Amino acid sequence: MDKIVIKGGQALHGEVQVSGAKNAALPILASALLADGTSTYRNVPDLADVATMLKVLRTMGCDTERDGDTTDVCRIGVNGHITPEAPYDLVKTMRASVVVLGPLVARFGRARVSMPGGCAIGARPIDQHLKGLKALGAEIHLTEGYVEATAKQLKGGTVNFDVITVTGTENVMMAAVLAKGRTVMENCAREPEVEELAKVLNKMGARIEGAGTSIITIEGVDGLKPVEHAILPDRIEAGTLLVAAAISGGNVLVKRVVPEHLDAVVEKLRETGCTITAEAGGLRCQAPQRLEAVNITTTEYPGFPTDMQAQLMALMSVSQGTSVISENIFENRFMHVPELDRLGADISIQGHTAVVKGVKGLSGAPVMATDLRASASLILAGLRAEGRTDVSRVYHLDRGYERLESKLRGLGADIRREKA
Repeated sequence: MDKIVIKGGQALHGEVQVSGAKNAALPILASALLADGTSTYRNVPDLADVATMLKVLRTMGCDTERDGDTTDVCRIGVNGHITPEAPYDLVKTMRASVVVLGPLVARFGRARVSMPGGCAIGARPIDQHLKGLKALGAEIHLTEGYVEATAKQLKGGTVNFDVITVTGTENVMMAAVLAKGRTVMENCAREPEVEELAKVLNKMGARIEGAGTSIITIEGVDGLKPVEHAILPDRIEAGTLLVAAAISGGNVLVKRVVPEHLDAVVEKLRETGCTITAEAGGLRCQAPQRLEAVNITTTEYPGFPTDMQAQLMALMSVSQGTSVISENIFENRFMHVPELDRLGADISIQGHTAVVKGVKGLSGAPVMATDLRASASLILAGLRAEGRTDVSRVYHLDRGYERLESKLRGLGADIRREKA
């Protein structure tokens, strides 16, 4: 098991390039199931979650290929002879595996996918996925911890999600593209990753309108064709790197960014006193002499993303004043607080709200990552902390950040990976 070792105090400078978006890549890879032939994807990040999704697809009978360790090209071949099952041993390691459910039942008429169960940061049930598939005519049975969905032919219908769900929107959208007739999906997630999936499906021959808004309409088609597509940049990695510049007192150009995907994050960074400027192909963050505290409330896109809450909390821990951070998406997403406190932060939790009193400095200490974004927040805090910080359980980090320590080292950080 690895750990990340950081000696803080180095201001970051230079340029860094963002990898492909994990949360876009996973459902897009699953969408390959919708067409026979080989689909080719570029800008696919080299992440543990991507490796898990490829393993799920291989288990079903797909051919998967990556062009070596140093490229971002991935190919998935589907020959029609698919075993439509995602086993528990794989789904339990990555909840997003459930996005194979929609493509399988739409294309092959049946699917058997393990229930994903709980998650460190919250329950994240799939009831809205199942509600949507039922509205399209699928029969759903829950047996022995598995969802079994069957349908001779899905039929278009109206799906009104009770709550906004990203993977639920994606799952039902992938099912509806092969349903007979018209589907109207209401109260949909508006995230860029949903819009990106719709773009890929339309390139495959689907007829989707409205992705990126709360209402998506789909005219079902008889079949789809394989696709070539480059995954969009990861907005959460980009935001994390901007915060790295801010918390270290640096000046960094983050390249390969879609600026409008980061509006809510950029607005908050500017409120702290950071200078954020758009340059060709990226965003530059220049840290101020003194960071100012800001209040943050997480909400669905285009609001402030829950996936950036832990990183901004690390920044607020060394800002001037008191911040109030309200978490409205996941019930257990403050598990990084005790670890930040070990580094000298002053944070108290009151229900779904954290009150962060800025301190003058942090001190290095051994800390433990509890989830993906928590691991990033601890690394960010370690960049600022005086002395040595050891972040253990960085397998969480590897699920969603491609060689983050190498990118930070390229900006001047004193950071390395060691065996724990």
